[in-house]
Amino acid sequence: MTASEEHVQVGIIGAGPAGLILAHLLQRAGITCKILESRSRQYCEERVRAGVLEQGTVDVLTATGLGERMRRDGIVHRGTTLRFDGASHHVDFEDLTGRAITIYGQAEVVKDAIAHLIDVEVPPQFETTAVAIEDLEADRVLIRSTNADGTAANLRCDFVAGCDGFHGVARKAIPAGALSTFEREYPFAWLGILAEAPPPHHELIYCSSERGFALFSCRTPALSRHYLQCSPDEDLSEWSHERIWDELEARLAGEDAPRLRRGPILQTGVTPMRSFVVEPMNHGRLFLAGDAAHIVPPTGAKGMNLAIADVVTLANAFAQFFHGGSRLALETYSETCLKRVWRAERFSWWMTSLLHRFPEATPFERRLQAAELEYVVSSRAALTSLAESYVGPPLDLGEPFLSPGRLRDVS
Repeated sequence: MTASEEHVQVGIIGAGPAGLILAHLLQRAGITCKILESRSRQYCEERVRAGVLEQGTVDVLTATGLGERMRRDGIVHRGTTLRFDGASHHVDFEDLTGRAITIYGQAEVVKDAIAHLIDVEVPPQFETTAVAIEDLEADRVLIRSTNADGTAANLRCDFVAGCDGFHGVARKAIPAGALSTFEREYPFAWLGILAEAPPPHHELIYCSSERGFALFSCRTPALSRHYLQCSPDEDLSEWSHERIWDELEARLAGEDAPRLRRGPILQTGVTPMRSFVVEPMNHGRLFLAGDAAHIVPPTGAKGMNLAIADVVTLANAFAQFFHGGSRLALETYSETCLKRVWRAERFSWWMTSLLHRFPEATPFERRLQAAELEYVVSSRAALTSLAESYVGPPLDLGEPFLSPGRLRDVS
């Protein structure tokens, strides 16, 4: 049977935050697009991931009509706490930078974007697996896919956006030797829990202790999201709920420690720690965004924010091409994104190195780590650098995305 064939200006692979926000922006700019997603809608909406939104991400969602529920349910944090040697040290984002972060789960951003795309008749095509991307350097790219019922389909596109994550098909479609890879594996992971319990503090607590790192966070005032540094091959069956709570309490303990309130643990999981970047982030008419192009350790809370920054840049480039005829922003897409990516990689690496226990660290290296922590909390310049990196730089959202139908060359 001959596969059906459809044509759109931009084919998007992946219905995570990157693919969904890109489709939303393109729809507002009058650029036709289609999202292919191998998983079900339920899986995408229930997948628990990041929850820290930079100020720039909040601004984009608000300006483009996706921020209503976020403004109502999101929790604004104007600072964070570094805790070590049994004492807490506050980092005041608002005082240091004039900006803040918002706690709003990635799953909630995904739900909001999917509902909106369905409402404006640009629904993601779920349970449709992209199996091959061909003709990357031709006038039109071909995406071959298989639908849930096993039937084949072809999607012809002027461009393809690979937003399908680290293990997706998009990056693998780029010829061998065309990309340079930079990566680092860390000798630890995070054991994360989602618990039906109020968080111990109204802001995040980053805790460095002799027992290892811990992060105390939240999703809502009644749901906590906590993490423990653990081994990459940690066996979850050895961690009873009581043991998890005991270890969290032990790492939080000390002078002025807030009370850790326990409750039923709804989810557990182990998150590996990896730094990964490919250069360039495009080949021919295929552009990579989000985890398909780069991964950061979660300590710096950059993953989803970087993905959204990528697609804001990419949407602007597509708008310039389709509505102004300019290829310049497409040609500089990778260079533009990588400047931000490497800044985020540096910050995430630094935060990870600052707060975690490295099993191979010498006594000298541990003394240096302690000295770095003391310097950071005693220097306004160092605190400002941390705060600026944490809240993130602004995102340049072009005018075509602010009001549907108002199109112009944004070069």
